[in-house]
Amino acid sequence: MILLNIFNSGSDFFTWVGLPFLIFLARITDQSIGTIRLIFLSKGFRRLAPFIGFFESLIWLLAIREILNHLDNYMCFIAYAGGFATGNYIGMLLEEKISIGTVIVRVIPRRETSQLLNYLTENNYGFTVVDAQGSKGDVKIIFCIIKRKDLEHFISLIKTYNPNAFYSIEDVRTVNEGIFRKGNRRGQYNLKMDARKSK
Repeated sequence: MILLNIFNSGSDFFTWVGLPFLIFLARITDQSIGTIRLIFLSKGFRRLAPFIGFFESLIWLLAIREILNHLDNYMCFIAYAGGFATGNYIGMLLEEKISIGTVIVRVIPRRETSQLLNYLTENNYGFTVVDAQGSKGDVKIIFCIIKRKDLEHFISLIKTYNPNAFYSIEDVRTVNEGIFRKGNRRGQYNLKMDARKSK
């Protein structure tokens, strides 16, 4: 019975509950798609982004049409804004799950780095080490470009072998050649066990 009332466009229930709920869902969908589209654009997926943009615009037009047809319904405005905010949040969660693209990680260790560098080599991470001058003396900077899906594993390595190291992460749009890790990921527990064995 409730479902029948929701889809009965002439009922008060549809006007004040069903319609705002549909607008809310539409805005979540189109805003989530929009966030993913921007991510694809920033990563260089030029063919996929316009395709996604078509559905984003279509859903937005359907939602805004209902808003304009019900300007006296304040619940529609609340649902529209709420869907926009929620869609942004869901879009960011989706981006984290998808884990596409590459990032550059800059690491400034605060202790001896041989164990960390050896483990990076064993796990097929390409890196470059540069001698630099810091505010408290000589330091080394480790540059490593990795797949975003390997970022969690890479940070686990840093925290295990050089827990007080300073590091920064930045998105990279294009990479030409390089050494990228292949193979199975290892858990944090295994990293700690290997660190103990190497001491």
